[in-house]
Amino acid sequence: MDAALCKLTLVYPPAIEDLLVELLLAADPPMSGFTTWAADGHGLDFAASSASEKVRGRIKRCVMVLVLARTRLPWLLETLKAEIRVAGVAYWIEPVEHFERLSLVAEPPAPAAPAPQAPTAKALLDAD
Repeated sequence: MDAALCKLTLVYPPAIEDLLVELLLAADPPMSGFTTWAADGHGLDFAASSASEKVRGRIKRCVMVLVLARTRLPWLLETLKAEIRVAGVAYWIEPVEHFERLSLVAEPPAPAAPAPQAPTAKALLDAD
């Protein structure tokens, strides 16, 4: 396990996604390499949800995942708590066992071995 790294997962209302992304990219050095996607939240308080969300029984959410140096985590959490003053933001932290990027440039495939050629009539006659 790489104890120096951790994975931070944030779940938040879609309305603050641009702000979160801007905060991460404005950090010094920037927090890059994170992933976001749309999701549905289930089972929490629906008091602030839209009529559509109440009917569907789920709330629109976004998820952000980033792997970062554990030493940057306290600064990031303090910054997020100071800058993001919105209800409905949750996060959790997980250890990272291993992190590596696959080759960014794929190696060209090795040339295939030539297919065996059928013997010619001349080769068959010469073999006799």
